[in-house]
Amino acid sequence: MNPEQQLIDWLRPLGDRVDFCSLRLVERQSQKVTVRKGVMQPLASVADSGVMVTVVHQGGMGYGATCALSEDGLRDAFEQAKQWACLSGRGKWGCFDASKLRLPTPNLTYTSQVRRPWEDMALHDKIDLLKQACDKLREDDRIVEWEAGLWHTKLDETLWTSHDSRARQSFHYTTPHLHAVAHQEGVTQERSLGGYRGHCSQGGLEVLDHCDFLASAQRIGQEVLELVAAPNCPSGCMDVVLDPGQMMLQIHESIGHPLELDRILGDERNYAGGSFVTPEMFGEYRYGSELLNVAYDPTISHEIATFACDAEGSPARKEFVIRDGILRQPLGGVVSAFRGGRENPVATARAQSWNRPPIDRMSNLNLEPGETSFADLVASVERGIYMRANKSWSIDQMRNKFQFGCEWGRLIENGTLTHVVRNPCYRGVSASFWRSLKAVGDKSTFQVLGSPYCGKGEPNQCVHVGHATPAALFADVDVFGGV
Repeated sequence: MNPEQQLIDWLRPLGDRVDFCSLRLVERQSQKVTVRKGVMQPLASVADSGVMVTVVHQGGMGYGATCALSEDGLRDAFEQAKQWACLSGRGKWGCFDASKLRLPTPNLTYTSQVRRPWEDMALHDKIDLLKQACDKLREDDRIVEWEAGLWHTKLDETLWTSHDSRARQSFHYTTPHLHAVAHQEGVTQERSLGGYRGHCSQGGLEVLDHCDFLASAQRIGQEVLELVAAPNCPSGCMDVVLDPGQMMLQIHESIGHPLELDRILGDERNYAGGSFVTPEMFGEYRYGSELLNVAYDPTISHEIATFACDAEGSPARKEFVIRDGILRQPLGGVVSAFRGGRENPVATARAQSWNRPPIDRMSNLNLEPGETSFADLVASVERGIYMRANKSWSIDQMRNKFQFGCEWGRLIENGTLTHVVRNPCYRGVSASFWRSLKAVGDKSTFQVLGSPYCGKGEPNQCVHVGHATPAALFADVDVFGGV
């Protein structure tokens, strides 16, 4: 009998003693290979497995987790979850009546599409590839720091419920990494591949082909040298064209986090802040111009947060959260939707691993492409800046006022890209910034990107999120040069 079935057989009789219970088995294996300044760094390998048990009983809901995958370990986790359920079901402790909650009972499977498995390339070949990338990153002695890396994770999850439903999902994540820092006459600048590991993706080594890994290393080495010799970004109110590498973070911070329903309900306020969005805004509030169409989208197979169901078991399907600029619905799973009195949850309840309960997280949150080519985006600008790849961010506790800095900028003068500028930055307010959206790039500007590092929750949970987006043009933005 396989270990998964053994765990289920041990939990099944315990589950008969409560109104509902589920088991979420998580098994993770990962490896990081890094070459810094041409020198192989210590290999980082992780293997981890454990179980989260969820219990609904006597009007309450509780969790218990264990890495002891034995009958005794599972029983202890179940009893802990049951105890918390009974405590939270008592009037003064619970914030909702879990007896009325209907958790999903999925029966499905999902496996990442992999064309070139991680195991097909020997470790010494991976190291040689990264050394080649390091050689291309270092164009000359002005580059003082350079690094290339590969990170692969295999994640297997099984969700079983006491209604005898079962969802099995197997994920393969591959993240390439390139970074270079140059210094010249007191000026230090950096360039990276898609911002901070922005080319994370589902799949295998074919991800290297998608980002043109070695050619990108050479380009990054050249661009960082351009930056240390470039003038600082000018300041003023002007149009801004953001490439997908910066649009990714703009969507993440000023749409994704403020639309997470648990934030709107107040759950994050003592840690990462709440949201300027209120429940009354949905269906009426103009979040952006009519060109703004943003969807939770689990249909792009290689986007990093694609899955068949979330950690609560809700089947994933494409849902527009903003349509034609109007706010439609929040990013909230079954539990938060029930708490907030909403009928249609979105499958975005996720957990970092077996030792964390699911909370509302953006997953794949994408901006739909428009109809404007990149050339036409630029041609429509009389005076502005084209910005690529985020390097700094700051946003207030209500996810409203923000300022962002980018790695690379280029002036736009009379519809033409002119010289490179360093330290391009801009600031704005979420509640009005998206209304300045003037044009959205077409499919030729569309890129599938993401981040493996989105933190939220107490205790903290770090998960990967996907953002597929075209380039976009914003009018009358407050631009300034950083330091």
